[in-house]
Amino acid sequence: MKILLTGANGYIGMRLLPLLLDKGHEVLCCVRDAKRLSVDKETLSKIEIVEIDFLQTPQPDTLPQNIDVAYYLIHSMSSSTTDFDTKEEISARNFNTYVKQTQIKQVIYLSGIVNEKNLSKHLWSRKNVEETLYGADYALTVLRAGIIVGSGSSSFEIIRDLCEKLPVMITPKWVNTKTQPIGIRDVLTFLTSVLGDTRCYNKSYDISGPNVLTYKKMLLLYARMRGLPLFIYTLPIMTPKLSSYWLYFVTSTSFKLALNLVDSMRIPVIANDRRLEQMLGIQPMTYTRALELAFIKIEQNQVVSSWKDSMVSGRFEKNIQKHVKVPKHGCLRDYKKIKIKNPNQVMHNIWAIGGETGWYYGDWMWKIRGYIDKLIGGVGLRRGRTHPDKIFSGDALDFWRVLVADKENNRLLLFAEMKVPGEAWLEFDLDENNVLHQTATFRPRGLLGRLYWYTMVPFHYFIFDGMLQNIVKHTSKKATPVEASTGV
Repeated sequence: MKILLTGANGYIGMRLLPLLLDKGHEVLCCVRDAKRLSVDKETLSKIEIVEIDFLQTPQPDTLPQNIDVAYYLIHSMSSSTTDFDTKEEISARNFNTYVKQTQIKQVIYLSGIVNEKNLSKHLWSRKNVEETLYGADYALTVLRAGIIVGSGSSSFEIIRDLCEKLPVMITPKWVNTKTQPIGIRDVLTFLTSVLGDTRCYNKSYDISGPNVLTYKKMLLLYARMRGLPLFIYTLPIMTPKLSSYWLYFVTSTSFKLALNLVDSMRIPVIANDRRLEQMLGIQPMTYTRALELAFIKIEQNQVVSSWKDSMVSGRFEKNIQKHVKVPKHGCLRDYKKIKIKNPNQVMHNIWAIGGETGWYYGDWMWKIRGYIDKLIGGVGLRRGRTHPDKIFSGDALDFWRVLVADKENNRLLLFAEMKVPGEAWLEFDLDENNVLHQTATFRPRGLLGRLYWYTMVPFHYFIFDGMLQNIVKHTSKKATPVEASTGV
């Protein structure tokens, strides 16, 4: 089959793609920016890519006519606290306009469980998108899921952050809301099993795991599995906004996502029927089994995708590629270079930077900068990185965004997503003479930007020099810097 995969660079899309390819399907990946599709060269050679922003006016003849099935995996909950529902409706309508020009037979939409009369804004928007998609000419199959548990999922990472960092929690009353989580593997099984199944045409199904749990119970079960002490005390007076700040400061979630999650967490999310699992012979795993499998992936460094790599986890939702060309005029720089003897090891060290590895020098200073960034509404350091030594363009890396990850040409370019009065880049470039160039570039915004830079210059002197030295430390103790400069 020829399959259109929207949201191909998202958490679900990245996991669904290899499964579709393994089944022999032709896959057309639909993304806003082709340069951000985080797949290896082998996968890239097996797929087609089309760039579409479903929030923009549809362009005719963008999609090929011979599409059989499409997966609709688009959502905007993380991008806004006010108008994400409008954006989701616009995206759905524009999607219908695009596929109307094709021979599409089925669309598979991953939605949320919407069985309560009083829905949160997020769940209401999911239901509204479902109704919009049902209004088109193709056959629609809707899979309604609650919390998805898997390595890299937003729900799992929030639970993980809370339990690993807080042995004692003072929580809002929504922790007593009931929900029915489902493992990511089961979600993918359902998504692939309904593909082309005419029994599922124009039908909506709840999909879930077997356990109905409160959020408090989910936290306690996680702590028990990890052998962590955990005491939870609930306060009825914590407002939604205070709850959102609590999630934002303790976990790696963005404030926008935290606010929308808290709004949804007050609504029970429980499946009403098991028709689909009976029809397809699928027996979903328990919550604790889903946790165990998530940690197996983490321990084996096989996390395929993470919600934190989504653009909405940072400051810039789109047009990030406009920063790929580092400016020269009106910028301040810290430039250093060093001759090395073992380029392979050095590039491995560079590709492992951030996350658990750290920044090779003054990690405590990086952490303080991360805490300050979080306090003023930035992303902080908690996003970490998805894989310990693999990087793709578009990945989140602590409070940086990867713009270029070109290992063949030995170049890594990062763009700062921490809050600064300007724009900042950090670049590593190894030339043909085995000289490693390290350049920090800052384009200040007004006088405040320049004051910020010159205030940081003493710290930059030690941090950037120490970082460069330690990156090459394991390859050659005799490596010596051949040039260093700081200035405009």
